[in-house]
Amino acid sequence: MVADDTVGSGDRSEGETEMDQKVPACEDAEADGDVEMAASPAEDPPEDARKWNWSVIFLCFYGYMASIKPGEPFITPYLLSSEKNFTREQVTNEITPVLTYSYMAVLVPAFLLTDLLRYKPVLIIQGISQVVIWIILLLGSTLLQMQFMEFFYGITMACRVAYSSYIFSLVNPVLYQRVAGYSRSSVLLGVFSSSVLGQLCMSLGNITFYTLNAISLGFVSFGLLLSLCLPWPKRSMFFNRAKNQEQRELAAEAAKSELDKMNPKQGVSSSASASPCSASCWKDSVFVQMLLEVRNVVKRPNLRLWSLWWIFNSTGYYLVLFYVHILWNKVTDNKKVYNGGVEAASTLLSAMTSFAAGFVKIRWNVWSELVIGIITAVQAGLLLLMGTTEDIWVCYIAYVLFRGFYQFLVPIATFQIASSLTKELCALVFGINTFLGTILKSIINLIFSDKRGLGLDVQSQFHVYFIYFTILTVVYLVCAAVVIIRHYRNQPTEGGGTSDQAPSTELSPVAVSSEAEPLSNGNSAKA
Repeated sequence: MVADDTVGSGDRSEGETEMDQKVPACEDAEADGDVEMAASPAEDPPEDARKWNWSVIFLCFYGYMASIKPGEPFITPYLLSSEKNFTREQVTNEITPVLTYSYMAVLVPAFLLTDLLRYKPVLIIQGISQVVIWIILLLGSTLLQMQFMEFFYGITMACRVAYSSYIFSLVNPVLYQRVAGYSRSSVLLGVFSSSVLGQLCMSLGNITFYTLNAISLGFVSFGLLLSLCLPWPKRSMFFNRAKNQEQRELAAEAAKSELDKMNPKQGVSSSASASPCSASCWKDSVFVQMLLEVRNVVKRPNLRLWSLWWIFNSTGYYLVLFYVHILWNKVTDNKKVYNGGVEAASTLLSAMTSFAAGFVKIRWNVWSELVIGIITAVQAGLLLLMGTTEDIWVCYIAYVLFRGFYQFLVPIATFQIASSLTKELCALVFGINTFLGTILKSIINLIFSDKRGLGLDVQSQFHVYFIYFTILTVVYLVCAAVVIIRHYRNQPTEGGGTSDQAPSTELSPVAVSSEAEPLSNGNSAKA
């Protein structure tokens, strides 16, 4: 219920839009030979252009319609209203925490099943989960039923990775960046339309929360029908690629066997050399090599910094989204609700700041920590304002700005992490970052929010989030001071200002070189 970019309260679909940022950024690394890691024309002949055009259009339409749930920003007011009559303590300490636990439990299986089952079945599961959510909201009345509703919300969030990566299985690698923009824009437009529609229904239509949720059930049911009509991709990133590789190897072996019949001596030598190769085949598999490379990627300062930002800052960000609607309810006392309008405004600002981030020119190898520290400090101030103000409009504006600042850094972090990685390794790194962030969210939830922990009220939780972001700010600023001092101290020894020759870059990786940095296992992060 909450607000995770449509997370439970109108913001829970943002997780989807972020994943759309993750994968396309990985494709920027293809210029140096990553294209062969994706399905190259030799492996998978390109389909008719008209066919993939319609497939992409249909998938974007699905993403738009699946994001329209006008009742989502109003789930918390609905639970706290006389229609459901749950207490604020029950929603804060017993219902909402289930979302984080469910998401953590389902995330890894959803990530693996998405690739193994080739996307479509996972999107169908997501559609079924959404239908179940709204049925429970309409018919459920007990605390346990609402906890099950949050459990299915966790499934829905975890399955969104399928939509984010689905579109890349429909086109050739040269089109990845373009179609990523299409899918991201469709989801953002859907979230914006959903929030505006919900607010118009509540403010002008003067309908009940129950009726609004019934409308949402109709939309998610239509989304489920659309998911059943999606085309079935022929390939995916890990498992099905391996199957295709095995088929090619079997074909090659069959061709060799025919040659062996004509040249027996050559056949003996080739079979003798094949046995040791098969014994070490698992060591040479793509997945194992990527796991080995992830271990070495952690040693790279740029990737380490932005991965840690992703883990720690996204944790605080989503905790705010999960609980901000409960905070608004406490400040307004459920008199007039403008959750939909605020979510629409925050989505629009987030899209604008994400777009603006692409035009920022700065030397990230020097100023990354300082930029992160300043923005985190501003977010900490906004959290303090939200947790202490009695003016709901101040609370609304602070929330909109909080989301906008976070979304400004998301594309920068995405590009910084993915610029020197292959698509597969990029997906794996982002998956690990997301999973670690989810574990941290669950720990904080268990300690401060859950009834079995401290069970703090919502305003006290926002004070905890303020302290959390303040600690992060101090760490980032200290690191920034160390990096800047070290940079200017070493500058005279670099041959009279060679660093000044490096131009400012737009979202460029920290270390710009013509070749990918070699890793300890003998491969490069890009090869």
